[in-house]
Amino acid sequence: MSIHENLLGGPPPTHLPDDPGPREMLASGAAPAEVAGAHPTSSLAWAQLADEAFERGAAVESYAYARTGYHRGLDALRRSGWKGHGPVPWEHEPNRGFLRALHALARAAQAIGEQEEYERCSQFLKDSSPTAAQVLG
Repeated sequence: MSIHENLLGGPPPTHLPDDPGPREMLASGAAPAEVAGAHPTSSLAWAQLADEAFERGAAVESYAYARTGYHRGLDALRRSGWKGHGPVPWEHEPNRGFLRALHALARAAQAIGEQEEYERCSQFLKDSSPTAAQVLG
């Protein structure tokens, strides 16, 4: 028996590959729109745009940015072997952009009255990473 064997029989955690460019640009103070333009596949950049729009009270705009980041993240997860379910650990920093976009999508969906989408995304976040659900609120 391998030490790394999943005794619960579920899929292994998915760890997205590191893409430090967007993270470094944001950390250096670049505008999220600039980062998204330079790195359009970055869920992190779209999640940041969604957060900023939501903070301004622009829930529909936040929803659109979050949906883009969410779909970019789903694409990346699938390329990394994710089969539509299983852990996406918050503890692995490259996963955080997707998890933040998923949280932002749930939040914006609730704000515009899309209750089913809010519930689906909230549950997806909890199922993917209980830690992310707790940290992001």
